[in-house]
Formats: sequence, C-alpha cells, structure tokens
Amino acid sequence: MTFTFSKNEKLKSKKLMQRLFAEGSSVSSYPIKLIYLKTTLPGTVRFRSGVAVPKKNFKSAVHRNRIKRLLRESYRLNKPTGFNNSEDNFAFLFLYIGKNMPSYSIIEHHMVNVLKNLEKKISYE
Repeated sequence: MTFTFSKNEKLKSKKLMQRLFAEGSSVSSYPIKLIYLKTTLPGTVRFRSGVAVPKKNFKSAVHRNRIKRLLRESYRLNKPTGFNNSEDNFAFLFLYIGKNMPSYSIIEHHMVNVLKNLEKKISYE
C-alpha cells in the first residue's frame, strides 16, 4: 500500500475543472465538500484530485495554503482505504467550506467521512 500523491494524480486541467463544476456531483461532511466526476483519464492514473480553499473565507494566503496542505496530506493517507473496489476513473475537488482554521485531526476525521460517503454513493450508481 503506497501513500503517495504524485504529479500524475493532481488535477490541473482547466477543461476538466470546468466540467467538474458544471456536471459534477457532490458529497460533504462539513467542513469538507467533495465534488467528483466520472471521466476518462489518460495514462494509468485512476483518480485526479485537487484542493481549494475560498479566498472569501480566508483572506490570508498563508492560512489558505496551510488548509490546502492539510487536505492534501489527509487525502494522501486515506485514499488507499477508500477506493479498493472501484474500477472507474474520477476527478475530485476537495473544497474546504468552513470558516475557522481547522486542526489536522478535524480534517482527517471529515476526510474519512467524505470518502466513505463517496464510496457509498458510487456503489449505488
């Protein structure tokens, strides 16, 4: 089991991000909202992921970057447990919608909940 978040797994395509917001579905566990889209991805990567923190809620770039770092770390450590059964390709965007600066334990708890909710929702589709 590898706990990596390589360059290939990062969501960077502007077109794919626009499709994600236009056509994507969402699951949430406050303060994390996950927008996902089933898609075809080139290469061997099954998931492309990105994180976002709104400037409206956190004016300071230092705070936004800290939250994004926590989100990426939590996703990196918990993604192997969430997607063992899925054969499809997905694009993910994790949004932090809270108003307060979180601790890592809060982020990790809600990340696990979001990934469980996503797995349930995907299995029903």
